[in-house]
Amino acid sequence: MKLVDIAARLGCELKGDGDVEISAVVGIDEARAGHLTFVSNPKYAAKARTTEASAIIVSSDFPEIVTATLRSSNPYLTFARAVELFYQPPAPSREIHPDARVAPSARIGEGASIAPFVVIDEDVVIGKNCVLHPFVHIYRGAQIGDDFKAYANVSVREFCRIGNGVILQDGAKIGTDGYGYAKKEDGSYYKIVQSGIVVLEDDVEVGANSTIDRATIGESRICKGAKIDNLVQVGHASLVGENSLLCAQVGLAGSTKVGRNVILTGQVGVAGHLEIGDGVVATAQSGIGHDIEPGKIVSGSPEMDNKVWLRSTVIFKKLPVLLKRLEALERKMGKNSGSDASD
Repeated sequence: MKLVDIAARLGCELKGDGDVEISAVVGIDEARAGHLTFVSNPKYAAKARTTEASAIIVSSDFPEIVTATLRSSNPYLTFARAVELFYQPPAPSREIHPDARVAPSARIGEGASIAPFVVIDEDVVIGKNCVLHPFVHIYRGAQIGDDFKAYANVSVREFCRIGNGVILQDGAKIGTDGYGYAKKEDGSYYKIVQSGIVVLEDDVEVGANSTIDRATIGESRICKGAKIDNLVQVGHASLVGENSLLCAQVGLAGSTKVGRNVILTGQVGVAGHLEIGDGVVATAQSGIGHDIEPGKIVSGSPEMDNKVWLRSTVIFKKLPVLLKRLEALERKMGKNSGSDASD
């Protein structure tokens, strides 16, 4: 595909030779002649001058370089769209395979692609153009909207509700029992029936082997546009706000309320019954044990303001040296005190 055609389809400003042929979109370190690459992080800007790529997607104000550029106000989004020009996933078959088990009372919209060994229980409703890969199990009474994609070994438990355009990656579990037990007099535990549901609103994506527990009563809700990474645990009766990101290995204990546009990066843990305000960012491995005000950036465990944490980490590295100095000072003070006493 010629670069000039790519620029037109992506709505970019082209600077350089538009007749060059592009065969693929490739990372900047691996790019060679015939490749299109991108720079969205200033950290990699210097590599734009040495890359062998034939063209680079850059920001609108990026300095002039010899290599042809596609200039965009959002280069990372443009990169994402460029990838789609060169890679299309396998098209679904748009049929219900005879080895799938679909209950007589289930209602499936037109354009369905249902693979072998899928199980769809009684009273399930699924909208148009669903794609269900092998070993997906949709339990009784679940209600699912249009353009639903569920990859292998996904399960959606009974009575859960899912909106339009939702994607569940391999092994995602929606509506599993919440972790609820009442302690009995003899010290053993009585399992509390988890009678609530999970609601996934439109355009939610849940990563591989992530689990969203159903509520004891009421619901657990993932709001519109939220994206959940792999190996994430969302406890019962939690709420995740619109367009929030939960990165790999995040864990939310029960009844956590996460606001809009929140980013919880890798391995963040949140204690239960807390509220995290809109726009909060928690850096990797933060342990959150208190409510967080909107707009804050927090780090560490227990969590603290990110700037305080950054200063603290500098001190942490110096603690062994500071301890030696303190011990030496105490020894000196002790000797001086002994001399004064003898005098």
